[in-house]
Amino acid sequence: MYDHIGLKVKKLDASVRFYEAALKPLGYVLCSRDDSGAGFGPKGEPALWLYADKDAKGPGAHVAFRAPDHASIKRFHAEGLKAGGRDNGGAGPRADYSPTWYAAFLLDPDGNNVEAVCT
Repeated sequence: MYDHIGLKVKKLDASVRFYEAALKPLGYVLCSRDDSGAGFGPKGEPALWLYADKDAKGPGAHVAFRAPDHASIKRFHAEGLKAGGRDNGGAGPRADYSPTWYAAFLLDPDGNNVEAVCT
């Protein structure tokens, strides 16, 4: 539905490490990187852009990535934690969202809520 999303991040290197690890199990890769930012998405199609901004004000964004299956959601959560993310809800069903909703939540290095989901 969206073309791309941009997030301002205080520590670009930390955010790149986090997103590179957490998004790999979902099939997304680092497509572009320079001193001002980085782009992630399917190979050659960046759709999530991180913009370096040392003055970025607090978190507040919620970004959800579609996952192919439960196993990839579990890997998203585990790899994201290893790469500096913080737990915001482990992999599992979310019946209060939908009877088939399965998701995991992490806070990225800037405190944004990042979700992997399949239904």
